[in-house]
Amino acid sequence: MLKFYKYCGAGNDFVLLDNRNGAVTDPAALAKRLCDRHFGVGADGMMLVERPEQDGDCKMRFYNNDGSTAEMCGNGARCICRFCHDFGLSGDIQRIETPAGLVTGHRVAENQYRIRLNSPTVLRLQTVAAGVTCDYMELGDPGIPHAVVMTDLTQDRGALRELARRLRSAAEFPRGANVNLCCLEGENRVRLLTFERGVEDFTLACGTGNGATAAALTLRGLVSGRQVELANDGGTLLVDITSENDKVEIFLTGPADFIFTGEIA
Repeated sequence: MLKFYKYCGAGNDFVLLDNRNGAVTDPAALAKRLCDRHFGVGADGMMLVERPEQDGDCKMRFYNNDGSTAEMCGNGARCICRFCHDFGLSGDIQRIETPAGLVTGHRVAENQYRIRLNSPTVLRLQTVAAGVTCDYMELGDPGIPHAVVMTDLTQDRGALRELARRLRSAAEFPRGANVNLCCLEGENRVRLLTFERGVEDFTLACGTGNGATAAALTLRGLVSGRQVELANDGGTLLVDITSENDKVEIFLTGPADFIFTGEIA
């Protein structure tokens, strides 16, 4: 029997398994099975907590609900930070090894965590892809690709979905891209809708998408970069941006809620 834990971060939900003993042998198939919302536990993605290979508290492996992998997940990383704290793998500071690089977390409250996302290694502001002007960046190395598009979010969701699908598979993005559609709602407040690779649809929130969006808008002077509020379908996340000597750092604060636990054969 394998024990699993269900967590949620701003509406983005995950199945988490402690795989430090190496019991999971076919994670892609397991992710598709567990994440199925009709016949499985139901989730946007599956995460494995594994033994660290460097000086972190654990290593994170992330699988989308179609079994594909992702370099990192911001909302998922906050949930793993909470798991590490609650189960004694770390103290109030967490160090999570990911394929995109080390992610550092900090416990703010029982269900609130602040993480430093991977910094952009590729950054192209106001570029054009699939005929659409957008900002593009990759967070970490290898980087999580994100396209940020300012648009009218009062449009029909079907039209927005088609726009996102077009950009997600644009020839200019050979690994595909997560697509963040956004608009300004007020001073330092952004409305955001993210279309995620692997899920192939809009999700309630995307942590790295919130970070990439806030970074792009900060670098373009549209928001301050301090306590930027991003309103997602799943809730509001806060992002802080620092930029010095061409190095951009992104800090994401939001919930990490434990939902339930169970076992599977």
